[in-house]
Amino acid sequence: MSAPHAPAAADGPLRIMTWNVWWRFGDWRARREAILAVLAEHRPDVVGLQEVWATRGPGAENLAHWLAERLGMHAAWSPSPRPHRWQRRLSPHDPDAGAVDFGNAVLSRHPLLEQRVLPLPAADREDEGRTALQVLVDAPRRPLPFTTTHLNSSPAESAVRTAQVRELVPFVAAGARRGEHYPPVLTGDFNALASSDEMRLARGYETPGPVEGFVLVDSWLFAEPGDPGLTWDRRNPWVARVHQPSARIDHVLVGLAPFSGEGSVRDVRLVATEPVGGVWASDHAAVLVDLEP
Repeated sequence: MSAPHAPAAADGPLRIMTWNVWWRFGDWRARREAILAVLAEHRPDVVGLQEVWATRGPGAENLAHWLAERLGMHAAWSPSPRPHRWQRRLSPHDPDAGAVDFGNAVLSRHPLLEQRVLPLPAADREDEGRTALQVLVDAPRRPLPFTTTHLNSSPAESAVRTAQVRELVPFVAAGARRGEHYPPVLTGDFNALASSDEMRLARGYETPGPVEGFVLVDSWLFAEPGDPGLTWDRRNPWVARVHQPSARIDHVLVGLAPFSGEGSVRDVRLVATEPVGGVWASDHAAVLVDLEP
């Protein structure tokens, strides 16, 4: 087991990550080790994970708890109320296929003070059991409201994602107390381009957002100029086989920082963009963001 993380330095950044870890597809045992290696290398303070699996019954395992134990972190887990769509996609030879849950998780170096879950609407499409998981992180200087989510995936479902964002943003705003907390952070696999209606709505500064006066900043605006930030990249063979274009669909959105700059974006980059020991950890790259403490 890896040693627990050392406490964050008082003047060090607050490191945030979002990562879709591709459920139980492919050689998930080898990928689990690769995921662990990436997290151990980059040492995020708080991680939002999507497509997290957990088995039921004798010998039950939960990927989030497995990772947290080895990294010395705290974990929150939120299963989807409708995992059947995902279970059907597992190999019929997988003996656990009918007893594997699917959901979102948060790993945190710091204790978790609160946990809430929001079911997201399906609009007029099949209910995929999408949710958002929100925690309040007991960060060193002040609490951090942190939410992670995973929206509907079909390229044709922008309208569904827009309906989901209309409920998601008030959920994020309700968990933020200006002056008492860090600005809120919303992470996840939105399955949407930054230029899409749903992401413009989520940010609230290019079009009116669901909560008047509430704005979330796209952290990738602080990346190196010209870097497309492709989290869904055809260089990854698991992406290439889907025959869709590369895209930036995983996002870290951050609330407006106070004049002091606490919680503002210091740096942002992609990680998990190459195989680990010959193994692609996921079909998604992860977004890593350093916030001012």
